Order: sequence, then C-alpha cells, then structure tokens
Amino acid sequence: GIMSRLDRLTDTQYFFGALFVASNRLETILEREFSKFGVTAKQWFLSIVVDRLFDEPPTIKQTARAMGSSHQNVKQLALKLSGKGLLRLEKDEQDTRATRLQMTGEGRSLWEKVRAQRDTFHEKLFAGISEQELGTVRNVMKKLLVNIEAIDHREENT
Repeated sequence: GIMSRLDRLTDTQYFFGALFVASNRLETILEREFSKFGVTAKQWFLSIVVDRLFDEPPTIKQTARAMGSSHQNVKQLALKLSGKGLLRLEKDEQDTRATRLQMTGEGRSLWEKVRAQRDTFHEKLFAGISEQELGTVRNVMKKLLVNIEAIDHREENT
C-alpha cells in the first residue's frame, strides 16, 4: 500500500513531500478556524508579522520579504484588513512611495481572542514532540529557508 511506498522514499523525497502535505493540511484547518473570525489564514499571518517581527511599523516591502510573499499580495491582504478596520496603511513620512503597516486597536483585540484558540491548537499540533526535537526542526528549517532564499535569489537574477 501507500505506507510501504512512503517507506521506500529517500529522506529528502519524504521531507519535501511531507512539507507540501503539512502546508496544505494546515492551511485548510487554519482557513476553517479563522473563518469564524471573518479573516483568512494569510491575513492572520500578515498581522502577526507586522505586529511581532518589527520594532516600528514595517513597510509593505519589508513585510513581503518577511512573509516570503510578493509586494502585490501583501498590499492586497493589507487593504482587505484595512477595510475591516484591523490594520492601518500610512504613507512613510520620509519616503512617500513607501506605505507602512500598523495594527489597529480593533485588530489587536481580535488577535487576542484568537490567541486562546491558538494555544490549544499548538498543544495538539506539537503533542509528543520534545523540546529537543523542536530545536532540531528549528535548525533544519533555518538552513532550509537560507537555501530557499539562495535558490530564489539565483532564479531572479537569471
């Protein structure tokens, strides 16, 4: 059956396929959960990136780079969140071509409501995985992201 075929894959083949499957399944689950709050998983991810990864409100370009997404995609997501009153888009004071993104109070309170559910979800998702294993996965993912960045950068410049 399928399990014996999976066992015959090399570790890199298995990991590559498993990343895709995990990504697709997680996105499906997250879309279902976030729909209760009237937002999408990508809108949530943009909000987390804007709120957590920067000391000052990031530009669309900085946010896109941090998310591994395009400027155009981030702008569309930001405009949708802005329309819901969850995010503010403001022209940069020094560079009027740049638009900075900032969470609104309403946005923060929505994500507070989501946080309790997120903690439960994380407990279930990472059940049976030790701190040591998570540390190993973190290191592997860091290396993988560096390699992806290098491949992407090379592709852009050919």
